[in-house]
Amino acid sequence: MTIYTSSFIAEAIRAGILSVPKGQMEAARSSGLTYGQAMRLVILPQAVKIVIPPLGNQFINLVKNSSILAVVAGLDLMYHGDLISSRTFVVFDVYIFVAAFYLILTIPLSFGVGYLEKRLAKSN
Repeated sequence: MTIYTSSFIAEAIRAGILSVPKGQMEAARSSGLTYGQAMRLVILPQAVKIVIPPLGNQFINLVKNSSILAVVAGLDLMYHGDLISSRTFVVFDVYIFVAAFYLILTIPLSFGVGYLEKRLAKSN
């Protein structure tokens, strides 16, 4: 899961950095900043505003995709739901509880991402 998700996160960050106009780096460098200072003080603050929505989506997808891990070998929430339903024969109630728990995990994440987007949009 880490390798799979990290490739998407790296691509989102790369795209965010590349979306900042090249003139920003040229202006920072001509002002006397080193490359590292230009990235840290000029490019990355602009790229973060662009990268927040796709990163938020990736983290929400990571939570939801963890249920697929149970099929392969992981011991996540869905695995334990299957285990409980096979022992108690109460299938519907267990899966409703598991779905509610996934909602409890993902809804605050999505609200947090929305809050960050609005907060960074106001600083423009």
